[in-house]
Amino acid sequence: MAFARRIKKESPAPFTFYVNSFIFAFEKPNDMNTMILLAAVPATEQELSVWDMILKGGWLMIPIFILSVITVYLFCERYVLIRRYAKKNNRFMDKIRDCLFAGNFKGAISLCNEENTPMSRMLVKGILHFQLPIPELRAVIESSANLEVSGMEKGLSTLATCSGMAPMIGFLGTVVGMVQAFYDMALAGNNINITLLSRGIYTAMITTVAGLIVGIVAYFAYNALTARIDKVVNNMESTSADFMETIYELKAKQR
Repeated sequence: MAFARRIKKESPAPFTFYVNSFIFAFEKPNDMNTMILLAAVPATEQELSVWDMILKGGWLMIPIFILSVITVYLFCERYVLIRRYAKKNNRFMDKIRDCLFAGNFKGAISLCNEENTPMSRMLVKGILHFQLPIPELRAVIESSANLEVSGMEKGLSTLATCSGMAPMIGFLGTVVGMVQAFYDMALAGNNINITLLSRGIYTAMITTVAGLIVGIVAYFAYNALTARIDKVVNNMESTSADFMETIYELKAKQR
């Protein structure tokens, strides 16, 4: 008995094979008759869309999706705001200095209100209290700067929570999926097949992947915003030093 098998590989679709035919040839020593059985079995290719993956992830995909929406919203809202604050106007402090030396304190406050940045709001506090002694004036400016930085950091704690919570929910989905898989195995008894176990395995793997993706994005967003805020804080410190130097010169001139 001779057994022959031919497999054809389609070039447009790599790694997709079609089993074209199985040929069984039976030859008898005294008879030249041959029995050939041809069976064409096309391989079926199934594509899994993103929506199907989400559905197979189970109910734990709902909190992961909510965390992803919160992450994207906080990052976009904070990034646009802090990016505007990070722009440094080199002529701004010169204009403030000119107004102070000219005695035009209302004009200096008007310039700060038009700028409307944490740095300008900090300077408004300093201008309004410029008659205080230097140590007290410095404390007022530092207090105002701390309040402005706290306002810029609004939402970062939530972003950090998303970066830690999303992977944990994904790992919880792994445990839940494994429990489902073992439960299905126990119910099946000896009739175990891969289709029966797929429900729990899908839940375990998909929730883990989704949780890690959201966690990585949230972690990146948190660090990107923190770097932007540090840049704004450096500008505020530089501006504060220039303002205090201007106040020193102004008070020395008034003596």
